[in-house]
Amino acid sequence: MRMSTLFVRTLRDDPADAELPGHKLLVRAGYIRRVAPGIYTWLPLGMKVLAKVEGIIREEMDAIGAQEVKFPALLPREPYEATNRWTEYGDNLFKLQDRKANDMLLGPTHEEMFCLVVKDMYSSYKDLPLSLYQIQNKYRDEARPRAGILRGREFIMKDSYSFDIDAAGLQKSYDRHRDAYIKIFNRLGFEYVIVQADSGAMGGSASEEFLAVSPHGEDTFVRDDSGYAANVEAVEIPQAPKQDVTAGPAHVEPTPDTPTIATLVDALNADHPRIDGRQWTAADTLKNVLVMLRNPDGTREPLAIGVPGDRDVDAKRLEAKVSPAEVEPFEEKDFAAYPTLVKGYIGPGALGEGKGIRYLLDPSIGEGSAWVTGADQPGHHVIDLVYGRDFTADGTIQAAEIKEGDPSPSGAGTLKLARGIEMGHIFQLGTKYAEALGLKVLDESGKLTTVTMGSYGVGVTRAVGVIAEDNLDDAGLIWPRTVAPADVHIVATGKDPAVYLKAEEIVRELESLQLEVLYDDRPKVSPGVKFKDAELIGVPTILVVGKGLADGVVEIKDRRSGERREVPVSSAVGEVLGEINAAKA
Repeated sequence: MRMSTLFVRTLRDDPADAELPGHKLLVRAGYIRRVAPGIYTWLPLGMKVLAKVEGIIREEMDAIGAQEVKFPALLPREPYEATNRWTEYGDNLFKLQDRKANDMLLGPTHEEMFCLVVKDMYSSYKDLPLSLYQIQNKYRDEARPRAGILRGREFIMKDSYSFDIDAAGLQKSYDRHRDAYIKIFNRLGFEYVIVQADSGAMGGSASEEFLAVSPHGEDTFVRDDSGYAANVEAVEIPQAPKQDVTAGPAHVEPTPDTPTIATLVDALNADHPRIDGRQWTAADTLKNVLVMLRNPDGTREPLAIGVPGDRDVDAKRLEAKVSPAEVEPFEEKDFAAYPTLVKGYIGPGALGEGKGIRYLLDPSIGEGSAWVTGADQPGHHVIDLVYGRDFTADGTIQAAEIKEGDPSPSGAGTLKLARGIEMGHIFQLGTKYAEALGLKVLDESGKLTTVTMGSYGVGVTRAVGVIAEDNLDDAGLIWPRTVAPADVHIVATGKDPAVYLKAEEIVRELESLQLEVLYDDRPKVSPGVKFKDAELIGVPTILVVGKGLADGVVEIKDRRSGERREVPVSSAVGEVLGEINAAKA
């Protein structure tokens, strides 16, 4: 690759639409260009990195015996109707019609296609186990595409599926894929953590996520000192035990101008002191949060969630629990439809399926516990309202926010919170999709049995974005050698023809050793611009052929450490090769 002819244009200023540091540098260094929100063009340098990431994934998938296929991105409606995902995907699905008015979609994921091709070709337990994978473009009409290639509407994903005759076989396939994923992410060059995950709409008996640890991540996860780690959506708070009722009769008290928990607590401590002498806190109050659920068929239904007043409802935890329904705000028109609701003073008395609003409680609210909550009257709250004695609910829901320092579900200390970017997700799907599509084989006794499946995804284009976010400095990108667009970036400076002749000679020697070289041979570009471009592009080793050539030396710079050293020109190739081999060791 020669900079004089390479299709690249570096930028000195950050693009206006870029949010994160790595996203800005990928654009500035000429790896990607924005086409529309969530849609990007991959340029030659970007394609080099993308190919390296795909190569690592292929090597590790092939190593566990998985076989590569490729399905079309344009798919018919019927298989997705069979699994109900034509409806369940809702607005995230790109739908279109062909010229004959047949409904089609752009594939967001391909479980159905994998099922059908195995059904078409295999019919016996003797054909199993089987693992298939593809690296393919996916399409999801994200409502809020962000962070460049980290959350796009068109992206590349590796998705693979295992097919087994029983649950024991599925566990073995799952374990093989898990081990392969560990090797993939170890090679890609960023910090990650494996966490327990919620299966959500995918279903299945177990799932884990591989999260890149990043302050820019959209996912919050928890961990403790014992090694327990989970996505917040998967954290299961134990049900509070039943307790003896110690509170007196519930009583309604005036609490004017207390629409928030903070104002309510202040009013309670000023006007209604506790008989035990301690101060009221937000944890003594019961907050009832109203939302509307929009189902895939377009119908809407209200939901009330009761949580302790020192907690909020976590939107992502709630979304995971009600999927495939979508969560919408409870608006003025909705209050008008339920006139018994008094905004700011909503209590359990106006809630419950018998009143048209399903009411679910956080499991930390135990039977026999007493609360201060809305009295369903303007400016009034009820004190000592006891769960199980004075009110009931329709069930529980794990939707309250998880806080730093909460007791760990593992029983080992307290939780620490961190943020991450989902890079991989593995599921034990079971028979959900095989059942819907009739994927059955004959077992050893000649009886038809439904195949059990696993599903395993890796965000390929997202991996490039994550690596960029985790490997940069103020000057530019710093690619790990495993995915860098070249092994060495040779910079020829000055106007002396001898410099360019020697640089060409070094290029040829390195390429004869099967190394990839990016050569800045631009004759009319200043050394300063060339050096800035080299740091911006981020190849791990930079070799400068310049004025030192007159003294028989060239300069080698390590992009990550910034260390520079002069070496004899006669040993330059050996020095570069040694640096590359040392990094691989």
